[in-house]
Amino acid sequence: MANIKSAIKRNKQNEKRRIRNRVYRGAARTYVARARAAIAGKETEAAEAATLEAIAALDKAAQKGVIHKNNAARRKSRLMKRLAASK
Repeated sequence: MANIKSAIKRNKQNEKRRIRNRVYRGAARTYVARARAAIAGKETEAAEAATLEAIAALDKAAQKGVIHKNNAARRKSRLMKRLAASK
């Protein structure tokens, strides 16, 4: 545990940020998982809607700085690739 005042403050800040970031990272993961399941289910319209939701969640996470923008772009690309292959 930190003894220096600035380090104690930094730990508190990091913990707050970690909890805040978990919301966006978790939402992105959930939507991506739903999209993959919908694509595997062969329902085209549902898969497209789920993919769009996942893309929005990934964009929001990247915008907030939770994940890197290239990471979001890579995941979106892979999702779209799967969606196109399923059609």
